[in-house]
Amino acid sequence: MKPALFLSDLHLSSVRPEATAAFLAFAAGPARDARAVYILGDLFDWWLGDDQLAEPFAAAIAQALRAVSDAGVPVYVGHGNRDFLLGSQFARMTGATLLPETYVLDLFAVRTLLSHGDELCTDDLDYQRYRRRARDPALQRRLLRLPYRARRTIAWWLRRMSRSTNALKAEAIMDVNSRAVEDAFRIHAAQRMIHGHTHRPARHEHNVDGMARERWVLADWHDRGRYLEVDASGVRAREIDG
Repeated sequence: MKPALFLSDLHLSSVRPEATAAFLAFAAGPARDARAVYILGDLFDWWLGDDQLAEPFAAAIAQALRAVSDAGVPVYVGHGNRDFLLGSQFARMTGATLLPETYVLDLFAVRTLLSHGDELCTDDLDYQRYRRRARDPALQRRLLRLPYRARRTIAWWLRRMSRSTNALKAEAIMDVNSRAVEDAFRIHAAQRMIHGHTHRPARHEHNVDGMARERWVLADWHDRGRYLEVDASGVRAREIDG
């Protein structure tokens, strides 16, 4: 049986050729032989609105996803903290389905919770305040009414501020909160959780209400592609170069 593939935090941009080459190899290879492909946020290093598709780099990535969809493989894309403005035009051009903030599916008889993962980092109060604003539909509409050049300037400023503030934070603050994780398992009655965002790939075991659960954290794509392959036999970490 074909596996489902999960990836996140690719942060694709024209200045990261290794990650881009790995993604194009993934889209032309493993993705074509998958049950489904789930991209759980931060496919792009930034997304300023679907008018970004007019740029050659963004269009090339969208075309690679479209080829996966046209091959008959369902593609699902979640919003990350860098690409929360992905919209309906992107979905139409790629043939992808945009995921809600959290999504539960029955994956080979295992109830599995998917998310980007940043909502679980509740100890980082400054980030959570920013996140609530960024995910506000009214604010997003105001942003998208701005000229593209103005949005690019805002994105540059936000990235610069993020690097400065994160450098001063304790590592533990930027990781997930154990209570938030347990609450998510409980609320969604999930046996398995898959998320990204923290760039700390690992498998974690949790005991929630006397039941064993597992949480898989996806890797970021720094110099190569990294994804999870899930089928009836379990979960495996895979890598791919460009």
